[in-house]
Amino acid sequence: MNKEQELIYNEIISKYNFNEKQKEQIMLGLQNNVDVSIYSKLEFDDKQMEIIRLGLKADLDVSIYAKPIFNYFQMEEIRMGLEDGFDVSYYANPEFNNKQMEEIRSGLEEDLDVSYYANPEFNELQMAQIKWGLVDNLNVSLYTNPEFNFQQMLEIRYGLLTGLDVSIYNKPEFNDYQMNQIRLGLENNLNVTIYAKDEFDGSQMEEIRLGLEKNLDVELYNKPEFNHYQMKQIRSGLENEMNVLTYANPSIDEFEMLKIRLELESKK
Repeated sequence: MNKEQELIYNEIISKYNFNEKQKEQIMLGLQNNVDVSIYSKLEFDDKQMEIIRLGLKADLDVSIYAKPIFNYFQMEEIRMGLEDGFDVSYYANPEFNNKQMEEIRSGLEEDLDVSYYANPEFNELQMAQIKWGLVDNLNVSLYTNPEFNFQQMLEIRYGLLTGLDVSIYNKPEFNDYQMNQIRLGLENNLNVTIYAKDEFDGSQMEEIRLGLEKNLDVELYNKPEFNHYQMKQIRSGLENEMNVLTYANPSIDEFEMLKIRLELESKK
């Protein structure tokens, strides 16, 4: 530093109890000929100071992020966006964590309409699903609902990618397992309306789907009063051409069903 810079430095550090790392950032700023008064404040830690200093050095509008409410990681995401000439107003908001900011910034890099997901109600995993849908030119409005978790969004996005009518299952009342079973059924041209009902859990849906794939008479067990273990025993019996009517009764538990089914198979 030259003498003038030394005077400024000494004046600043005499006023505040900066730690050594903060002092280093102030010194570097003076050497870079930037306005260190912008960040020579105790409310900024040394990492925050560094990001502000780098922004000043690159002649960026650091006023957008030189605020204690932003942590170091958030500041860095905003700084990188500014360096790339992006409209960081989409995410320069303390309600977004740095991971959410990163998803929005990467969407801007892809020249996507990030307004679909630049919403604090979406976590970074949900944002990623919407972003990938935009990359593939999908109608993401079919799943840009904060009520869907990222796994549900994934199932809807996969359905859209394969040209399926996702309106059958893009409903918050279906969890991702249920959505998966309906999607797999649609992919196999099955009549999913038989089991695309929230009265069935994912495991029950799977048993019905497997039966439909084998062209079995699923009407004998597609009833919510059967748990999926019972459904499996009935389905297995149908696959082996057994007279499942002898045990297709909700009052018979799966263990007794298994016993009856094995006895029937042994007599075949």
